[in-house]
Amino acid sequence: MTNTIENTQGIDPKADTDAARIDSELDASARLPKRATGSGVVVARTDVEWLGRYLLGTWAEVRLAARELTARPEMQRIEGQSVDEHRERVFGQLKLLVEDGQVHRAFPKSVGGEDDHGGNIAGFEELVTADPSLQIKSGVQWGLFGAAVLHLGTEYHHRTFLPGIMSLEVPGAFAMTETGHGSDVAAIGTTATYDEATGEFVIDTPFRGAWKDYLGNAAKHGIAAVLFAQLITKNVNHGVHAFYVPIRDAATGEFLPGIGGEDDGLKGGLNGIDNGRLHFDGVRIPRENLLNRYGDVSADGEYSSSIASPGRRFFTMLGTLVQGRVSLDGASVAAAKIALTIAVTYGNERRQFTAGSDTDEEVLLDYQLHQKRLMPKLATTYAASFAHEQLLTKFDEVFSGVADTDEGRQDLETLAAALKPLSTWHALDTLQEAREACGGAGFLAENRLVGLRADLDVYATFEGDNHVLLQLVAKRLLSDYGRRFAKADFGVLARYVVEQAAGRTVNGSGLRSFAQTVADLGSTARSVGQLRESAAQRQLLTDRVETMVGEVAGKLRPAAKLSKKDAADLFNLHQSEIIEAARAHAELLQWEAFTEAIEGSDGTSPDGLDDGTRVVLTWLRDLFGLGLIEKHLAWYLMNGRLSPSRARAVGLYTERLSARLRPHAQDLVNAFGYGPEHIRASIASGAEKARQSEAREYYKAARAAGTLPVEEKKQKKTS
Repeated sequence: MTNTIENTQGIDPKADTDAARIDSELDASARLPKRATGSGVVVARTDVEWLGRYLLGTWAEVRLAARELTARPEMQRIEGQSVDEHRERVFGQLKLLVEDGQVHRAFPKSVGGEDDHGGNIAGFEELVTADPSLQIKSGVQWGLFGAAVLHLGTEYHHRTFLPGIMSLEVPGAFAMTETGHGSDVAAIGTTATYDEATGEFVIDTPFRGAWKDYLGNAAKHGIAAVLFAQLITKNVNHGVHAFYVPIRDAATGEFLPGIGGEDDGLKGGLNGIDNGRLHFDGVRIPRENLLNRYGDVSADGEYSSSIASPGRRFFTMLGTLVQGRVSLDGASVAAAKIALTIAVTYGNERRQFTAGSDTDEEVLLDYQLHQKRLMPKLATTYAASFAHEQLLTKFDEVFSGVADTDEGRQDLETLAAALKPLSTWHALDTLQEAREACGGAGFLAENRLVGLRADLDVYATFEGDNHVLLQLVAKRLLSDYGRRFAKADFGVLARYVVEQAAGRTVNGSGLRSFAQTVADLGSTARSVGQLRESAAQRQLLTDRVETMVGEVAGKLRPAAKLSKKDAADLFNLHQSEIIEAARAHAELLQWEAFTEAIEGSDGTSPDGLDDGTRVVLTWLRDLFGLGLIEKHLAWYLMNGRLSPSRARAVGLYTERLSARLRPHAQDLVNAFGYGPEHIRASIASGAEKARQSEAREYYKAARAAGTLPVEEKKQKKTS
C-alpha cells in the first residue's frame, strides 16, 4: 500500500508537486479572515439567491417581467415548424407583445411610451430565451424601424407614424443594408433626389447591387420602411439620410407602384423572420417624409443642417441607432447562459466510464478535461454579463439625457463596438462547446443547442460585422493615443502605475515588469500566485493594450505624409494588428467590469456579498483573467512580460481553478435565474439523472442478488 497525502482535490503532491502547491495556495485564498469580523475562516460557497438578484442588474424588475412573459408557451418556439408556419407564429407573437406593452418602454410618453431606454433593452434582450426569431423580429419593428422614426424624425413624424408602428398596425422594415454594401453604409447606391416642381423625393435603386437586402419584414409583413439613401438636391449629394417610405398596400399586401422585391428564402437560422429584398424605380414620397432631425430640405430645394460637417452628421445619425448593438450584446450573453445551464446540468448528471471505480461510472463534470472546457466559458460569461450591465447603464445615461454629449455618445459607440463582437463570438463558441460537451444528446433539436447556435450565427455580422466594429474601436484608440487614454472612468484604457522598486526594470512601454527572477526561484504557487492579484492582472492586460496600440500608432505615423492610396495601403498592411489591439482592449473592459462587480468602483464590495461568495467570484474572475493571459501567452513571452517558468504555470493554474470551481458550477449557472420553462432542454430537466439513478440501482440490486454474470477478465484470474 502506497503512502500518499491527498489534498481536497485528490492530488498526490509526490506525483504532481506543482498542482499540489497551487491547490495549497488556493486553499489559503479561501481561508482569508472574514471581512465582517476579522476572524475565523471563509467557507467557499455561492449564495445563489443573492447572486441571482445581483446578476439581474439595475433593471431587475423589467427582466423578471420579461422572463415571466417568455415562460408562456404561446411565446415560445415550436421546433420543426416549416418556414411559413414559423413566420406566422412569430408575427402572432408580436401582437402578444403589443398587448403586453413592454416593447413600448423606449417611446415618448406623449405617444404612450415610458421614456425608459435602459429598461426597454433589458426586457427586449430576454426574448432570446423564447425564440431568437421573436427577439430579432421585434427588434426590427420597434428597435430599428420605430427607433429610426423616433431618433431621426421630429415631432411631426412622431405624431404621424409612431402610433401605427407601436400598435403593429404598420409593420415595417429597416432598409439600410444593400446587396453591394453591408457595413459601408456611406457608400450605398440608393438615391433620393428632390424634385422642386412637385415637392417630392424620387427614390431609385440605379443598379442591382443597390437593392436593399436581408431586411426583416420585407418579404411578407412590412407595409412601410425607413429607407436610407443618398439625399440629392440641386445636383448636390448631401450624403445618407433616412426617409419614411410606404412599400405595400395594407389591404392587399401587394407592392405599391415602382416597388418590387424578393424573399431571401431559407436561412441558416432565424427562419421566423421574413427577410427579403426591396428595389425602387421612380418611387415618389412627400418632402415631409424625410426624417429631418439632422438634415432638412426646404420647399425650394435648399438643404440645411445643424451639423456642418457631412462626416460628423453621418456618424451622428448612425450613432442614434446604437441600441441594436447594445441589445445583441445582452442577448448573446443570455444565450451563453442558457447553453451553460444545459451543459453544466447535464455534466453534473451524466455518467460515463468507470475510471475510478469498479461499480460506479464517473460524472462527466468530474473529468479535468470537461472542467477545462466549460469552466472558462462560465467565467467569460460572468465577465460579459457584468460588462453588459455597464454598457446598458452607459446607453441609458446617454439616451435619457443625463450624459447626452458628443463625448458621451462617442464613448457609448466605442464601448458597444468593443463588447458586441466579444459577446457574440463568445456565445457561438459557448453554444458549440456546450453542444459537444453534451455528446449526441446535444445534437438533438429538443435540447436547443443546435437551434440556438444556428439562430445566433448571424449575430457576428448583424448590426455591423464584428471585425469592422473592432476596426472602429481601434481607430478611436489610435486617435486617443496622444491623450494617453483619458477615458478611464469605466476602465477604457486605465494605465496601471506601480511604484518604483529595487530590482524592477522598465519595459519599452514604460510599465514596470514583475520581479520575476526572485519570484521564479520559489514555488510555482508563489510564482504564478502573484498573477492572482487584481493589480497584477490589470497591469498585464493594460500593458498589452497600450503596447499594441503604441506599436501600431508608430507604424502608421508615416501615413500623414503619404498619398491617400499609399496611406490606405499602409493601414491595410497593419489591419490584423489593429483588430487585435481592439480585441485586447475589449477583453480589458470585460475584466475591469468583472473586477468592479466584486470589489466595487471604490474598493467597497457590493451590499450583501458574503465572504464565501466573494471567494468563489474571485476564483471565477481569476480564471477569466489568467485565461486571457494563457490565450495570449505567446505575446507575453515574446515581449518579455512573463518568464518561461511563470508562463508554464499559468495553464496549470487555470486547470486547478477550473477544478476548484467545479463544486460551485451548478450554483453559478442556477444564479442565472432561468427556470425549466426558459431552458426547455430535456437533458437539463432531471431526466438524465433519473436514468442514471435507475441504472445504478439496477446494477446495485443485481450485485446484491448475485445475478450479474462473471466478467471474462475476472473469470480468467480465478481459473
